[in-house]
Amino acid sequence: MPTDSSSEVKFEIGHVLFIDIVGYSKGLINEQRDSLQKLKEIVRATEQVRIAEAEDRLLRLPTGDGGALVFRTSPEAPVLCAMEIAKTLKSHPDLRVRMGIHSGPVNAITDLNEQANIAGAGINIAQRVMDCGDAGHILLSRHVAEDLEHYPRWQAHLHDLGECEVKHGVRISVVNLYNNEIGNPAVPEKFRKAPEVASPAQPTVTRSTKPSLSLVLGIVSLAALAILAVIFGPRFFRSHDQAAPTNTTQSNDSSTAPASAKSIAVLPFENLSRDPDNAYFADGIQDEVLTRLSKIADLKVISRTSTQKYKSAPDNLREIGKQLGVANLLEGSVQKAANAVHVNVQLIRAATDEHLWAESYNRKLDDIFGVEGEVAGAIADQLQAKLSGFEKQELAAKPTNNPDAYDAYLRGLALAERPDLARPDQLNAIESLETAVRLDPNFAVAWALLSRTHGGVFFNFDSSPARREAVHKTLENALRLQPDLVETQLALAYSHYFVERDYDKARKIFQEVQARSPNNSAIPLALALISRRQARWDESFAHFKEAVELDPRNLKVLMWTSDTYAALRQFPMALKFIDRALDIAPDDNGAIVRKASIYQTLGQLDQADAVLAQMHADVRDDSPTIARATQLFLQHRYPAGIALMQASLAKLDPSQFWDRAEYSAWLGQFQHLTGDEASAKSSYTQVRESLEAALRQQPDNTTLIGALAQLHAALGDKSAALKQAELAMEKLPISRDAFVGPSLEEALARVLARVGEKDRAIATLQHLLTVPYTNPITPALLRLDPDWDNLRGDPRFEKLCQEKAQ
Repeated sequence: MPTDSSSEVKFEIGHVLFIDIVGYSKGLINEQRDSLQKLKEIVRATEQVRIAEAEDRLLRLPTGDGGALVFRTSPEAPVLCAMEIAKTLKSHPDLRVRMGIHSGPVNAITDLNEQANIAGAGINIAQRVMDCGDAGHILLSRHVAEDLEHYPRWQAHLHDLGECEVKHGVRISVVNLYNNEIGNPAVPEKFRKAPEVASPAQPTVTRSTKPSLSLVLGIVSLAALAILAVIFGPRFFRSHDQAAPTNTTQSNDSSTAPASAKSIAVLPFENLSRDPDNAYFADGIQDEVLTRLSKIADLKVISRTSTQKYKSAPDNLREIGKQLGVANLLEGSVQKAANAVHVNVQLIRAATDEHLWAESYNRKLDDIFGVEGEVAGAIADQLQAKLSGFEKQELAAKPTNNPDAYDAYLRGLALAERPDLARPDQLNAIESLETAVRLDPNFAVAWALLSRTHGGVFFNFDSSPARREAVHKTLENALRLQPDLVETQLALAYSHYFVERDYDKARKIFQEVQARSPNNSAIPLALALISRRQARWDESFAHFKEAVELDPRNLKVLMWTSDTYAALRQFPMALKFIDRALDIAPDDNGAIVRKASIYQTLGQLDQADAVLAQMHADVRDDSPTIARATQLFLQHRYPAGIALMQASLAKLDPSQFWDRAEYSAWLGQFQHLTGDEASAKSSYTQVRESLEAALRQQPDNTTLIGALAQLHAALGDKSAALKQAELAMEKLPISRDAFVGPSLEEALARVLARVGEKDRAIATLQHLLTVPYTNPITPALLRLDPDWDNLRGDPRFEKLCQEKAQ
């Protein structure tokens, strides 16, 4: 007999959030009513509910002491909603709520009272998951957790609890969602009663055998760090940007898990032009191909910083594929001559060296603009990646029709993307990008990159009002031309972070752009850095884990990871990550100096000497000179320090303002320590005049303010020294920057020690020894650093020198 399809029960998959007020039945009637009303208001105000309601993709089921929300959007919707609710509930401690989440079949029905209702296994299991928890818990079914684990940003928040017995003897697998802001990390009561199945110490839920990796990003130049060495003592040469890691103790080896068939790395494009100066053009074409590929959500794309160490056409493709964790590699070459460009690309399966696809493009310069999109589209087709309408538009977009503007843009792009963020490169990038937008004032991508580069210079080197204005004006042009462009939105996010320090706005924009450009490793790195400055450590490390998956052999990421462990005073782990960086690049000065500095911080100066012997001279980098000066300072070899700084100053280009100021300050310090006060005063005075002139151009630069505080103290001006040190802390307090703020407090401690304020200095050091921050003070450094000589003999200080000395 035929079935009337209209009478069949129609199920769909719903993503269910079940909410319950704990202790509801014990309250008085008016208390119950008030609690339920307050919870309803909180739920209605969440962004996820508003979005789902606007799209008519939300079903509600009231339950008396709470309710269920069924989202018909994505598995993340109920989780994001739960997090929003949990954050708001922090302001309502009297409202004790637990939540459960599951994705499963649901259907709309009519109950016995002829009222619309919802039923199905999705509802039932979500309620049972919730019933396994206590107040504050956000519990997920294993099914939901397995869906979320494919999104790297969730992995650090998922904590497997094991199985919980619910009604009728049924056991369900449950995962606890929490971080340092929301959720309840305690093991629920039902699991404490069943230790044989509850395992709170289990690691984050994941199917992969890859260990968890926490990474850090630092975006402060060596020039600025050099001044920090003057301000706060020699150890402050090291990284400026760090965080507090969780229990992430294992490294991430891409070779331990099979690579996705839709994963790809783009190797450096070979410059076949006769003119070696055209290398920027090949670099730019590679970057543009990567930029377009990174916007394809169905692909995993490795960032350029992880591939730049390889040759353009290497022989060991299988090994490179393992190192990068990808199944496919793209090789390419670019030949530019006069107005003609020849681009050759080939897609290769790394494991078998099989050529999957190859193409050659012969174009005139004025017809080169679409090649990158064509290449990316062909790769997506070969790897059977699904493209959304938006992604197709992004691939087809031509940023400009002016060949000279495009050439200038590629030159600027190649300079701006150099990993060491050297000041000359950034300034030259700005010059090239300004040429690009002058030739084509409607070149939105170039305006956006120009704004970002100005922002980086503002953050790292030059926080003058003029530079701030340059960031804003160039950003305004990009927003006026193409406000929705990914590159424009990234420039806007960086402006909020670098210039305004409005971390919440920056975070929101980065998260929105990440959905449109999921393979861009710069986004999770930026989110990690922002989270760290707000002391949101768990969230920060979830983003770092995302970044390393997209950029597994980025030297700086590994070095900044090491800096982070050092900030937590977890020095064995700091050394582990530095050694990983040195395995990739044994002659990298940045890694060598960091390894030496860890030994210096531990007071192991013999080991530091052995490491420093591996350094090589680098005209673009003053870190070898500063590292050696630091070593001599801690070894109390002051005459040798004077000789080193005098020789370094003699070789220095007069235009290198920052290096000259730093070396002169070091010279004054060594002269003071040998008793040559007249020479020390001359050196200090010269530096102070230079920095005062710089501060007039950059009145909010806390690096300069702190440096001047130290110089005033060295010259005996106690009042000015204390005023400047306190001003630096006022401008960048710990509450505004949990990462760098304590460094400025240490600057104050050094001033206090030098001007004889022992009580305040010791009290400040007692606090600093308890907090994580960039290049933290340690008992070993207190014992070795001459800056603390005025405190020696005081029992309180001597006790600090011995605490945790082992």
